[in-house]
Parts: sequence; structure tokens; C-alpha cells
Amino acid sequence: MAPCPLPAPTPAGAPTPAPTADPNATPGPTPGVAPAATPHPLPLCPAVPSANPVDLLAFAFNPIFQTMFLALAVFYSFFGDVGIAIILLTLLIKTLLIPLFRAQIVSQRRMQMIQPEVRAIQQKFKGNRAKISEETMRLYKERGVSLGSGCLPAFLQLFLLIPIYSVISQGLAAPDISSALQFLGQPLDIVVCQAPGTLQPCIDPTISWLGNLDAHIPEVLFRLPIMDFGLSGLALIAAALQLVQTRMMMPSTTDPQARAQQRIFMILPLFSIIYGSFLPAGLFLYWIVFTVYSIVQQYLIVGWGSLFPLFGRTPGFAKDHTPRFPVEPPVAKPRATSGDSRQEEPSRSPTDRAAGTIKPARQRGRTSRRGRRR
Repeated sequence: MAPCPLPAPTPAGAPTPAPTADPNATPGPTPGVAPAATPHPLPLCPAVPSANPVDLLAFAFNPIFQTMFLALAVFYSFFGDVGIAIILLTLLIKTLLIPLFRAQIVSQRRMQMIQPEVRAIQQKFKGNRAKISEETMRLYKERGVSLGSGCLPAFLQLFLLIPIYSVISQGLAAPDISSALQFLGQPLDIVVCQAPGTLQPCIDPTISWLGNLDAHIPEVLFRLPIMDFGLSGLALIAAALQLVQTRMMMPSTTDPQARAQQRIFMILPLFSIIYGSFLPAGLFLYWIVFTVYSIVQQYLIVGWGSLFPLFGRTPGFAKDHTPRFPVEPPVAKPRATSGDSRQEEPSRSPTDRAAGTIKPARQRGRTSRRGRRR
């Protein structure tokens, strides 16, 4: 979906229709003075494909946009509050994606469990990148760890931001949403425009319980003199929750290189504060609920993770905590040896691998020979 274009201008040389006199019309602009441009919302229209890559992307997102907008409109028709509708839409999306995000959390946790073996491989084949990569991939396959299960949900999480951004920024500002309220070719009259025939949006974007916050425009508490940067309270909350989520998934380590990488990952959530200056407030409400749901899901699978100690303190409820659905350590799959018997090779423990005995060389004893041929 996209805003409908404005009517095409009259071609040059075409006769201009004479204006109709209106006795109730307000005085026109002063001659010689350009009128100020007054932005106004446009009705929603389905995006059409063209040679422009942006139009092609918008056309591909049409079904996803319409599905999300329909769900938002249904929730709004029941509760009459767009803030509650955004929260319920987020909970619906996260609930449908539970299997994918659970696979991501389990995959990340299992990769953390076999890190001692990965470091042992890097130490044994130091300087041979090809061999390190080969042995690492063999270890992942042997332990049943899938790299794709950890990357796909993260990509999907960013993929969903495009249509939800359009739903909030364009759908909540449109005075005509009839094209988006189509289900199997039939129009749904679940939302009645507040003022038909005017430029008022059909869905009231005001969130009353957040201080009459407008959901489809950025929330700016105050602006800083640095590059006209606006500070958003919802963006601060979203960044803080993302820091909690990131720290919960980080493994405890003393390796300087690993700790440096962790510090980089801790900086990434802070970019949400910058986005708050120009992204709509409703998008941050979606992101806050999305992150809280993810934190609860991580807590049930991995517990508090590496969140504590925090500022040097570990609360009592976090000590010796056991997750409700803990992740089982990855066990090596049995490999068949050559021959018809297909005897299973006993798996080596992570401790043996970390000690440098990944594939211990076969010790050959000296064989004595009683004599030699002359």
C-alpha cells in the first residue's frame, strides 16, 4: 500500500476551466505572494509495480501490509484505542513466530556451549584458516547446530519492520482506507471514518493513556542543539530493553577478544535513541512490546543468562536459577566406521576437545624384528 498520487496537473496550453463563484468563499491569497504549502494526508492505494525498485518493494509488501492493517483495524474497532490495537497486533505477530524465535534462542545457546571446542580447534590449527573453517563446520554438523536457525529469525525481525512502519506512518494518517479494508474481495466496514469527506484520518492516531500521544508522528520530548536532535521517551525505553535482551544472551567469558565483541553488541541498541528523532511513536510502542515478549521467551529458555551481576550485584532471585525449559547440551551424533559391522564411534566430551585431544593421533609402538634379510 502507498499514498494515492495527487491529480495530474493541467497540460500546458489546455484551457483552464473558469472558477465558479462562491459567495461563502474566503478571500484568496494576495496577488504576487506565493501561498504556503499545506501538507495533508492522502488516501491509501495499492502499490503498483514499475521500474523503480522502491515501487517493486512496496508492491511485494502489499499482502503483508494489508494483513497487518486489517488486524490493526479489527483490534481498533473492538477497543477504540490505537495504542491497545498496536500492542495486540504485536502480541499476535510474536505468538505466531514463537517456533522460529525459540529455534534461534536454542541455536545461540548451543553454539555458546561448544565454544570451548571451537577455541580448541582454532588453537590446534592456528594459521590454517581453511582447516579451521572445515573442522568448525564439521563440529557444528556433528553437534546438530544449525547456523540458519539463528540467522533467519533475526532477518525476519527486520523484514517485518518495513510493513509495520507503513501501517503506522501511512495507514494511521489516511483519510480513506477503503482499499486496505478488503478481505477476499469484499469490503469490510469495521472502521467508520470520523469525518467523511474531510482530511481527518479514519483511525484516530491519538494514544490517550500516553498523554494524547500521536502514534503516526515522532514523539519528541525536547530537542537538543546538536544537529536538531529530538529525544524520545519511548526510544529510551526501547533502547534500555534491548540492552537487557542483548546482555541476557551473552555468554560469560574472560577472553579479551570475545569481551570486545560483546561491547560492540552492547552499543548497537543505543542507535534506537537516534531513530526516535524521526520514526513514528507507534513504531517504538511496537518495538517495546516486541522486545518485552522476547525477554520473557529468553527467560523461560535460558534464564537470566549473563544479565547479572549488574553493577557488581546479583539479586537473590537470580542466584542458582534454573530455566523452565532449559536447553540440552548438544550431543555428538554417532558416526559409522568403515566396514559392514558399522560400529558406533564413542563421542568425545567437550572437556577432552578443549584440552587439545580433538583427534588424537594413533600411537604407534616400535616393532622389533629378530633379523634382517641380507
